[in-house]
Amino acid sequence: MLTDRQIEIINKSIDIIATKGIQGLTIKNLSKEIGISEPAIYRHFESKTDILLAILKIFEEMSSFMDDVLKDSSDTAIGKIEFMFTNIIEIFSNEPSHISVIFSEEVFKNEEILKNKIVEIMNTKEKTIEDILLEGQNKGEVRDDIDNKTLALIVMGSLRFMVKQADLRNKHENLKKESQKLIDGLRLILKK
Repeated sequence: MLTDRQIEIINKSIDIIATKGIQGLTIKNLSKEIGISEPAIYRHFESKTDILLAILKIFEEMSSFMDDVLKDSSDTAIGKIEFMFTNIIEIFSNEPSHISVIFSEEVFKNEEILKNKIVEIMNTKEKTIEDILLEGQNKGEVRDDIDNKTLALIVMGSLRFMVKQADLRNKHENLKKESQKLIDGLRLILKK
């Protein structure tokens, strides 16, 4: 379980990544932002990598919770995808700084432990969407002329592109409206 100080360090790290990029996240910058010494940071985390790993683990827990809710849902496959998108967009709309971390996987590729965690999170999310779509195909709710793995890539890729585009354009306020258009389009694409 994380301490209050660790949570503060994590939240401030997310803010720094969002404003200065991953290269701006240094122990020196972090200690200045929080108002504590660099050694004090090291009492809570051994390294910058450990801080980033803690951030990824929090995102993984949030994602896992959503996956569990979806597994227990009796909604249609398309309804489950809509629920997932709506909740992800809600998080990003309320906390745009999370976009910079979640979609910075290319930055993590040089750090093996971080790369492995990102791949694990992505694989889990991909599997969840594939399973939802396969279930929908088996029930006749989702088109079956395209395999569930390809449909999952279309779903994941379209969400990623929309969110990243809004972030790069600094148009976070449009995410909810744009996501509804995307959900409506995906519903047409996925429906049998």
